[in-house]
Amino acid sequence: MSASIEQIRAAFPALGRTHGGQPVAYFDGPGGTQVPTEVAAAVTDYLLHHNANTHWEYPSSAETDAMLASARETFADFFACSPAEIVFGNNMTTLTLHVARALGAAWGEGDEIVVTDLDHHANIAPWLRIASERGLTVRRVAAKLDTAELDWASLEAAITPETKLLAIGAASNAVGTISDVARAAGMARAVGALTFVDAVHYAPHALVDVRALGCDLLACSPYKFYGPHTGVLYGCRDLLNSMDVARLDPAPDSDGERIESGTQNHEGIIGAAAAVDFLASLGDGMQRRQRLASAYAMLHRRAHALFTRLWDGLGATPGVTRYGPPPDRPRTPTAAFTVRGFDSTQVARALADSGVFVSHGDFYASTIVAQLGHAVDGLVRAGCACYTTENEVDRLLAGVAALAK
Repeated sequence: MSASIEQIRAAFPALGRTHGGQPVAYFDGPGGTQVPTEVAAAVTDYLLHHNANTHWEYPSSAETDAMLASARETFADFFACSPAEIVFGNNMTTLTLHVARALGAAWGEGDEIVVTDLDHHANIAPWLRIASERGLTVRRVAAKLDTAELDWASLEAAITPETKLLAIGAASNAVGTISDVARAAGMARAVGALTFVDAVHYAPHALVDVRALGCDLLACSPYKFYGPHTGVLYGCRDLLNSMDVARLDPAPDSDGERIESGTQNHEGIIGAAAAVDFLASLGDGMQRRQRLASAYAMLHRRAHALFTRLWDGLGATPGVTRYGPPPDRPRTPTAAFTVRGFDSTQVARALADSGVFVSHGDFYASTIVAQLGHAVDGLVRAGCACYTTENEVDRLLAGVAALAK
């Protein structure tokens, strides 16, 4: 049987925090979620009882090897791929910079890269940098500003026979839009181009299936789904083994390990795998992938109801402007909005005084936020997580309404 909201909340010690005499309601999950006890315990257990470097002939080193191998198997289940196709790193941004340089080594003048205005700049800046270094042409895909969804005509025009790579976000971390990556990847594949997917905001809300998405590379950040601050990359095995990556000659030179430079954050990787297992524990099934699918379906139902309540409540509040697609369109349970007469920092500060924590600014998705007219004052962003309740949504709405008056 799927876990109840009470069981889920009991796993998060942070939910016991108070501020301004009120229990804290964490709506800052799109920037980083809280961590359950099981994840912290996995990190602590590794550091206190197994801490070692890899590939040596003594027990704690062998234990580290086994735990890292197990983490690759866990993320293989999470992405629906092979353990050999899993790469660990500091974060999505660092991994993307590393991959961009490796891929760009094979490209030159006349080749093209496609990026979208809807994306976090971690999936724009690395490609702009390699384009500048290699003399590549960059084509940008526009967003429809009324709904903050991709302009598919713009994408179709941007992809040409010279395209080498399409960089696309599966979900906008700023406004919550979910894009049809499988459709976009098919367009790229038709001209022989690769697809790199930023799934940082997608992975906490929709179960990734890299085969169904048809992508060649996909990156996410476990700290957005109840894990520690690490990054994980999926890469098609043949591509991983052919990329001209910066690496040390004595280091492993096959599969995911060849992309990982230096000693990794072992405790972070093990904690990230524990976060996947935490999610799986919320669902039903004999195998981990089945439990994950069950858990994600349950969490989606709950989050959709909470988000609809939030979206409708914001829409009914005078002076509030909402951004992004409505609940009946593909999107995550993340609301972006403004309050007339206040910049996003002022709104976030006022809500924090009543124990409601939201994020504010441009969230590194500065292109779309500027196009929406808020380069200076920013947007307020509130995301529903697995531990969010109706009462917390109502507290957020009450705080916004009080400010709007």
